[in-house]
Amino acid sequence: MATMTPKRRQIRIDSPLGPLVVEYTSAGLSALRFDPGSEGSPLSDDAFGERISRQLSEYFAGARRAFDLPLAPAGTVFQRRVWEALSRIPFGETRSYAEIAGVVGCPGGSRAVGQANGRNPIPLIVPCHRVVATGGGLGGYSGGIDIKRWLLTHEGWGQAPPRFGAGEATRELRTASHVS
Repeated sequence: MATMTPKRRQIRIDSPLGPLVVEYTSAGLSALRFDPGSEGSPLSDDAFGERISRQLSEYFAGARRAFDLPLAPAGTVFQRRVWEALSRIPFGETRSYAEIAGVVGCPGGSRAVGQANGRNPIPLIVPCHRVVATGGGLGGYSGGIDIKRWLLTHEGWGQAPPRFGAGEATRELRTASHVS
């Protein structure tokens, strides 16, 4: 018996950062690209595509702080653990690569976290822009450093980004992102 692959849809969404190309299936959102030369249907003709468009518009208008969308990113087990940890970074806050490495059970794995961050197929929705260098520098971003700076500023990030300190909040994040 043949297994059917869910139909992949692609839409283009205009944003303050330029066109975004979003890919999804019935399983969930699978990719988002910052793509000035993008092609794709500018309008969605299905409920899920409209939901994605609406939530992104609300985010850019300052009316949404978190996304409520099913996600279906392709990646390794480690990458998916990192992306799950990224998804738990609150709007307007940042974490260091080292902090995320500790959360996913890979102390000293800052570079591995950086690589997983760079391979995040759903930037913005899985907020890899909220990960910064330990010293507070911006680090890298697949959409480019100017877009990362814009997103952080949009979320209220100032000269001294909020830091994730020791204590209850660290335990909360670690517990929430634990993968058995």
